[in-house]
Formats: sequence, C-alpha cells, structure tokens
Amino acid sequence: MKRSHINQTVIVTGASSGVGEATARHFANNGANLVLVARNQENLDRVFNELKSVSRVLTVSMDVSKFEDCENLVKKTLAEYSSIDILINNAGYHKRGLVEESDPSELGRMIDVNLKAPIILSRLVIPYMKNKNCAIINVASLAGRTPVPGSSVYSSSKFGLRAFTYALANEREDKNVKIAVVSPGPIDTPFIMDDIDAVSDITFSQSISTVDEVAAAILNLCANNKIEQSMPKLSGFLTNITYLFPKLALLVAPSLKRKGQRIKKKLKALSHN
Repeated sequence: MKRSHINQTVIVTGASSGVGEATARHFANNGANLVLVARNQENLDRVFNELKSVSRVLTVSMDVSKFEDCENLVKKTLAEYSSIDILINNAGYHKRGLVEESDPSELGRMIDVNLKAPIILSRLVIPYMKNKNCAIINVASLAGRTPVPGSSVYSSSKFGLRAFTYALANEREDKNVKIAVVSPGPIDTPFIMDDIDAVSDITFSQSISTVDEVAAAILNLCANNKIEQSMPKLSGFLTNITYLFPKLALLVAPSLKRKGQRIKKKLKALSHN
C-alpha cells in the first residue's frame, strides 16, 4: 500500500549518506517536510542543497548518543514545523573486531548509537505524534537475527532494536503510531564496501540490497500493516530458520563462508578495475 506523505514532518537520523540519504530523497519526492540528522554538517549541507528545491528541509548536526542533543532535536523540529509525524531511526555505528581485542568505548558507542538512541528518540517524539498516520521505523539488520563473526556487539544492538520495536508495537497496538522495523542484509554502501576486508566472509553470501530498495521498504512500512520487512526475502527466511535452530546455523556456516569468500573476491576485483 502506498500513500503520499505531503506536509508530514519526517525526522531521519543518519541522513547524510547511504540509506538515510536515500530515505530523505524518497520522502522529499513524496512531499514531506524533512529534518535531516547527522554528525557531519558538510554532508548534510550537500543533501540539503539537493533537496531544498523539492521540499522544506531542516538540517541538525548532532550526536544521537547524547541525550541533550536528542532533546534539542525535538525542540528544533517543533519550532520549525510544529509537529512530528514520522521518525526514522537509521543512524548506525559499527566497529568490527573481536570483543577481546576491541576498545571498550567503541563497544559502548555501538550500543549507544544503535540501540539507546532509537529508544530515547522514540520516547521523546511519541507525545507529539497526534496526527493520523504517524510512524516510527527502526533500521535494524539481519545480523540481529543471526550473529556475524567479528560483529557480536553490533549484532547484539540490532537484536535489541528489533526486540524493542516489537515490544513498543505491542504497547501501542491501539494507538495511532505505527511501529515497525526494516531488517536488511548487506547493503551497497561505504559502510560495507569501503571496509570490505574487515567484513565477515559470510556476510557476502547473501544478496546485496541497494539503498533505494531499503528506502522504499521504509516508506512502505509507514503505511502498510507489516511490523517487519526483511530483505532480501530469501535472506530473511534463512535467518529466521537459523535463529530458531542455532545448530543448523553452525552446520551451514562453512558453505556460506566459502560462497561469501568467492563473492568478496569478485567484488574486490571489480573495485580495482
């Protein structure tokens, strides 16, 4: 089901690149008023300059892991637009590596950005979501269903975000705010492609989505009856199975790893051409 988002106020975190930027573009083309959030003001300005002729756009350079910044974001949004209709919790942070070899502060930051921030922002915006067709969409990951080597804390944060989504949806099932989560596998962004050697081989055993595919799923979740959109569909099915049967995941992991190694090798060769 599709519908217009004309004059709706939409906050998108992590909006300066990748999925967040693509999501902002899709909402702008649907007539929404945008609040674009990221730490890098220069990148935000680039997106602003692209979209300002299409939509009203407010940029807020901030750190979503800081409570004061989140409070100020809500205040600035209300001052500019007087309402908040949709929140897209997309900002993410990932520092790959084994837990025992990682900086503890980096591990904590993954939890702060990927899990704590969406919880806090959801709490802050819900009281202002008074109109019909309001929504909070969280961007999780299939890594939150099937843990990925070298990404145990990242997987944990996305597992928690998915659980939070379902719990919050249950709390508000009779209210006007739609709560949902999109769970993509690997996405063709610098988040993965610029750090390809550090990304686990098994990640590349799954089909890679584009940022526009994920953005389209986010827009659809605002209006349809689904609580979760896994993508690609086959990868979502496989991660459901391995989540329910962890021993099966261990059995198929070697073959998936070999497949991922082959695909990674091809991607690296293409990047050097």
